[in-house]
Amino acid sequence: MRILIRYFFRGVRLALAPFMLMSEKLSTPKSIERSPDQQAQVDQACQQLALYQFRTCPFCIKVRKEIARLGLNIELRDAQLDPAHKQALLEGGGKVKVPCLNITHDDGREEWMYESDTINAWLHRRFG
Repeated sequence: MRILIRYFFRGVRLALAPFMLMSEKLSTPKSIERSPDQQAQVDQACQQLALYQFRTCPFCIKVRKEIARLGLNIELRDAQLDPAHKQALLEGGGKVKVPCLNITHDDGREEWMYESDTINAWLHRRFG
């Protein structure tokens, strides 16, 4: 019975995926304007960030919209389709759960931040 339920929800996700991606495309906000110098500083800071995500996860879409709104160039790593990213997320963060923002600090220490609201709040405080 459990496997039947699992396949049912996988089917629902597959059916809804195109609509979710189209909705994201149509509703992604325009990014904030910065001077070229300010944007260069932001881009430099974003080189230490990576977002582990699934393409059709609604919480990941929420974070990607905030990234777009803030005009950030954060590397997106698909932990669903790329086994290397999935393994890195498991080893570094301790669990395969998305969205997860990997922050590499100046001293080389890595911080793994889960939960879309927490990530969005941190991005807004840091770059808003």
